[in-house]
Amino acid sequence: MSLEIRAPWLEAETTRAVWAALTAEGAFVRFVGGCVRNAVINGPPTDVDLVIDQPPEQTLDLLAKAGLRAEPTGLDHGVVMAVLDGQGFEIASMRRDVTPDGRRSKVEYGASVLEDAQRRDFTINALYADRTGRVEDPIGWALSDLEARRVRFIGSPAKRIQEDYLRILRLFRFHAWYGEGEMEPPGLVACAGLAAGLERVSRERVGAEMMKLMAAPDPSIAMKAMEETGVMEYALPEARRNGPFAALSAMERRYGVQPVDPMRRLALLTRGAAPEEVMERLRLSRHAANELTARSVSYPITDSSTARRLGYERGAEAARDVMLIAAADGGPAIQARWFGDINEGARQKLPVTANDLIDVGFTPGPRLGAALTQAERDWVASDFVLDRATLVARASEVREAS
Repeated sequence: MSLEIRAPWLEAETTRAVWAALTAEGAFVRFVGGCVRNAVINGPPTDVDLVIDQPPEQTLDLLAKAGLRAEPTGLDHGVVMAVLDGQGFEIASMRRDVTPDGRRSKVEYGASVLEDAQRRDFTINALYADRTGRVEDPIGWALSDLEARRVRFIGSPAKRIQEDYLRILRLFRFHAWYGEGEMEPPGLVACAGLAAGLERVSRERVGAEMMKLMAAPDPSIAMKAMEETGVMEYALPEARRNGPFAALSAMERRYGVQPVDPMRRLALLTRGAAPEEVMERLRLSRHAANELTARSVSYPITDSSTARRLGYERGAEAARDVMLIAAADGGPAIQARWFGDINEGARQKLPVTANDLIDVGFTPGPRLGAALTQAERDWVASDFVLDRATLVARASEVREAS
């Protein structure tokens, strides 16, 4: 019985245009990978990738003839990117690998669909579809693995890893997103034995995989397996051991907090480590480093007052994450009202300004800055009760006394 997928990307005009360009001269073309996989399980949309039975130079020529913009993003690996209306379509020439060196493989083009499937990483990523949405499973068990939520390598796990050591991290990431239960032993054994190969992978690629992993709904099983196999020591040495990720995931579900931002998990994973070190290890942006710092636990929320204070100091999202992290790690039990208190604190705005202090005799300079800082401290300490007049009067008294 054949399986057909239906997805918005399949019927999109941009997709139709790229398909028409590639098949204009009779080339064999198929959709492949994540877009097909997620369409089968009604998962979130992913980038639309395709394969073609032509070498990359011919792919570029076909796109050019159709007037489509093309970028040779990975020409050495047979990969071309078609760009239409701001959307990218990755097109890979079907190929077979020869003489892999662990980072990249020399390839020969013109392989069959089965040969192309056999060189991919995991069974669930070796699904293909034609223009009508008819799904093809050339290796024969991709669909059954997807249904069983089983993530495993195609063929020899060690061989697949040695073709690209980043596949070690991809195994854990894909299990967190698409797997269920304990991970497959053969893959874990291979990852444990080859974990040192991650030192040959750029930190940018490692960082990207780690962030995708921690954005999964519940990465606790995968992250525990990373620790047990020794993979975490190579991916993120700054990570703590035996982190309470299952407890954090349970709290997220209990309070309806969606794990859309991996920073919460990263903050728990690296609690106690310097954010700057983590930023350097994973090549995070300055913005990401600031987000990580905001989620570090300097003091726990113990009542409504501290909840409002943390909301003011860190912002609503970061303060909420600090509360969840602390509770998951054995800190104070969360009170439901604290969520509202955090939001209330985040809405607060200091009622006194520099101009208010200048109006009562301060002049621009260090003393003005110090007075404004002290006014803010007094205001926060009062649980945001002190008004503008009181704060200005206090500052004026200190100025006159000095």
